[in-house]
Order: sequence, then C-alpha cells, then structure tokens
Amino acid sequence: MLNNEKAVVVFSGGQDSTTCLFWALKHFREVETVTFNYGQRHSLEIECARSIAEELGVKWHLLDMSLLGQLTQNALTRSDMAIEHHEGELPTTFVEGRNHLFLSFAAVLAKGVGARHLVTGVCETDFSGYPDCRDSFVKSLNVTLNLAMDYQFVIHTPLMWIDKADTWKLADELGAFDYVRERTLTCYNGVIGIGCGECPACKLRQAGLDKYLAVRGKGGQQ
Repeated sequence: MLNNEKAVVVFSGGQDSTTCLFWALKHFREVETVTFNYGQRHSLEIECARSIAEELGVKWHLLDMSLLGQLTQNALTRSDMAIEHHEGELPTTFVEGRNHLFLSFAAVLAKGVGARHLVTGVCETDFSGYPDCRDSFVKSLNVTLNLAMDYQFVIHTPLMWIDKADTWKLADELGAFDYVRERTLTCYNGVIGIGCGECPACKLRQAGLDKYLAVRGKGGQQ
C-alpha cells in the first residue's frame, strides 16, 4: 500500500483507465487525473472522463494535444479512415507516439502537483499489437523520465499482464463492476456503456465480460 503518496492517472474514461482510477484510489492517499484532447473522433470521450472524475471526487486536468492528431494518420483522429486490422500490420487505430507523449506530459504535470506515481491502463495481454503498450516500453520510458526530469517517478500498469476478463474481475474486486460497465466509454463509435457491439473495442470488451460472468456464475448474461 502506498496511501501516503500521490498519483496521477492517465484517464480517458474508458473501461481500462477507469478501472485503473479505482485501483489508484485504493492505493494512494491522493489521486488526480489527466485527459488529453488529441483530436479524437468523439468529444464525448472527454466529457465522459470529466464527469467520471467529478463523480469520484478527483481533480481532473485536460491537456491540449491536438497537434498529435495533425501529425498522424489513423482512424481515431480521422473520421474518413476505416477502423481495420489486417494480419501482419498495425491496426488503423494505432496513434503514433500517443502513449509516449501522454506519459511524458503526465509526468510534467505530476511533478508540478507533487506526485511521483503515474498510473496507466496499457496492457500487453489484450492489446492489438501497439508497440507503446508493451512492458518494455513503459520500463524504458520510466527510466528516461527519471533521468530527463531528475525526479523519481514510478509508472504503474495494473492491467499489463491480465486479459479483459481479469480486468472485469479487478473492477469487481474494487467494488466498481457496475460503475465501469455502465458509465465508461470504450466504443470507437462513441456509445457509452455496452457500446455499439460491432467495433473491435466493443467486441474485445464484451468477450472479456462474457468470459468473466461465466466464471462468476452468471452464464455470460447481459
């Protein structure tokens, strides 16, 4: 337990980052969140993050990273690009440099508010091949940030080695299962909660939920 410490959670309002927020609230004395406006398809994502932070009583920061959307060609910042994933290629939803920049800017913010802990929901188990979700990347960046800023950060990745079913299990153990299920926005098409059911993010989320509910004894029912 690190209850005497302060943490900043990289926060999108989705299933993973909201589960990480509940995890951080359990483990740290004080928690703040930071959300990035990088030109994503849905401004609703930002509003969802803001409202969750307010409901949970944590300070919320919004940083303008719109330049990132201007520099990259991806389906999350361009509505005219299809969401696709072909074997042997990165999905069109991959945003070049996103986690690198998000964690770097979160670190600058964290130092300014006196926090040494950064929490992010990246995961190497149920990811889509994104190179900036790998544990090796996070560990490397952690060292780089500490050297660059002469400040001892610790980047926490509570979801790194678990799949979506275990992410639901963690939310349940944190007493946040219903909240995460009903209030978070994971869907690429901007549908809160259960989502559209068709995009890759919704399918991954639902498959994990069904698997967890089956183990939990509810037969995967909605």
